[in-house]
Amino acid sequence: MIPEHRQTYNAAFSPARYQQMLADIDRQLPGQLDFRVAETPVFVPALLRDKLIAAGESIIRVIEQPDFKELTEGAIPPHQRVPNESARPEFLTFDFAVCRHANGELEPQLIEMQGFPSLYAFQSWLPGEFARFFPIPDSVSPFLTVPDFEAYQTRMRQFILGGQPAENVILLELFPERQKTRVDFALSRKLWNIETVCLTKIRRNGRDLFYENNGQLISVKRIYNRIIFDELERYPDLITEFNLTADVDVSWVGHPNWFFRVSKYTLPFLQGPFVPPSYFLKDLKTYPSDLSNYVLKPLFSFAGAGVRLHITAAELDALPDKHNYLLQRKVAYEPVVQSPDGLVKCEIRLLYIWPDGEASPQLVTGLGRLSRGEMIGVDFNKDKDWVGGTSPLFER
Repeated sequence: MIPEHRQTYNAAFSPARYQQMLADIDRQLPGQLDFRVAETPVFVPALLRDKLIAAGESIIRVIEQPDFKELTEGAIPPHQRVPNESARPEFLTFDFAVCRHANGELEPQLIEMQGFPSLYAFQSWLPGEFARFFPIPDSVSPFLTVPDFEAYQTRMRQFILGGQPAENVILLELFPERQKTRVDFALSRKLWNIETVCLTKIRRNGRDLFYENNGQLISVKRIYNRIIFDELERYPDLITEFNLTADVDVSWVGHPNWFFRVSKYTLPFLQGPFVPPSYFLKDLKTYPSDLSNYVLKPLFSFAGAGVRLHITAAELDALPDKHNYLLQRKVAYEPVVQSPDGLVKCEIRLLYIWPDGEASPQLVTGLGRLSRGEMIGVDFNKDKDWVGGTSPLFER
């Protein structure tokens, strides 16, 4: 999207060089990368960068409203409510499609949002890999409010640890060795010195939690939560000493309740030029006359599960649980990233942190995804190249 950077990068690109980069990632993090990294970063021009920032700020203003918790009480399933909820979400991630306005300018359009951590370690590290193998100019950066990689790690380490010794802070996941995002867990340990612990390995004594390391029980004082309730529900017979909904003596960085509050459930409360209209299905007396321009999304699902791009009024009428869905107006992704054999669609995720006691969240970095399919997800991009996860590099 910055033509001169794209031309320089593509001229230097070769499939062999790309394979060398992937091999170098595997050398440093053996067997950890389990999703497709795209062949290129995304060069984000200043005009689009500023629109992304403005779009994020408009969403944050809604989350900062005094009645936001009241508006989103219905988002949390009663059996999944976790005690000791924080006043604000510690993480915010907003996904924007890159589209083209009628005036010809590129603009973001909101697709999804989460009050849940994304790949905060990996996304800070991946740009360095691109720079090792391909020409990346100094006039772009993956970081937005911190100057460089080292400053980012210092900021994130302080935020994640929250004043606790590193050994008393854990990244909590369910069967982490099976997760496609496990490369981020490995980097969280490497960069911030926190162990990844499976929920099944947590030991509990009253209100105190522990994990085992080298035969010793170590006290858990703070949890960097990466467990998604959606996945936990797939194991109804799972036996653990610690249930997430138990009242225990830990602080959370990424309190689980915010996963539900800041989610698709929030979309109908948002307005603005970068937010497609969204409606709770249960609240609609009549459907939009241009229903073919809307997508049906389950309120309580993750990673695009259950999204239906093509729907009819009869199909909506037949749904027995309309309270579990929303309608969102479709957006037209603009193919903007030049590959060797055509243009590719792009989505950009903004990654924020909101440390306790700070007035507003901080936009720290981003995540990019490239697609040639109808949707961004893996299932729509099988057997394609110049697709997958990548780094947005923002014009300074």
